Amino acid sequence: MTLFPEMVRGVLSESIIGRAVSAGIIEINTYNIRDYSADKHRRVDDTPYGGGMGMLMTPQPVCDCYDAVRASIPEGASVRTVYMSPKGKPFTEEKAWELSRYDCVVILCGHYEGIDQRALDLVADEYISIGDYVLTGGELPACVLVDATSRLIDGVLASPECYESESLSDGLLEYPQYTRPPVYRGLAVPEILLSGHHEKINAWRADMAKKATESMRPDLIRGSEDGENK
Repeated sequence: MTLFPEMVRGVLSESIIGRAVSAGIIEINTYNIRDYSADKHRRVDDTPYGGGMGMLMTPQPVCDCYDAVRASIPEGASVRTVYMSPKGKPFTEEKAWELSRYDCVVILCGHYEGIDQRALDLVADEYISIGDYVLTGGELPACVLVDATSRLIDGVLASPECYESESLSDGLLEYPQYTRPPVYRGLAVPEILLSGHHEKINAWRADMAKKATESMRPDLIRGSEDGENK
């Protein structure tokens, strides 16, 4: 649900997600909130009560658009409605897994100064943020959520191993990887990777993943330890 459906389609029609849509593995529909405006000029925004900067999206087109979305979903399907907002909880791999288990995820994208709170109270199950910063709208965060969630659905990637060994899948960052040539500008591929000894290679990768996490994202390790201590 967005005021800029072409922006969303442009991103999600490419690469792996675009191919998954073409293959019928997943379905992505965009709804233009402006199409549901009851205003003769198709306005979807107005000045906020109490004053303040900017314009606020009005509740009527948002709620009517949502009603249309829900009417298009098969009866009995599991549905989760998400509002992309910096007020929300941070988006994580764990949340992507959770959302991937729903039959349908409805994503509401705000714009301007946001959306009338009454509309949010009526339609949103939760707020999700992709970071502690403000963007001009929820479209790019929505694309991030769709990409991260869709790749976990069976058939989108070639094999489950494609996401099971990725960064954050086990709470750690991914180990460094190399390809040909074996030496480039004086930098050589670690000898262990050329050894053909898979057990030692796996041990090296596990060690390097832990070191990368300790160096670049120590908060991930602290978070894991805090969870174990609860």
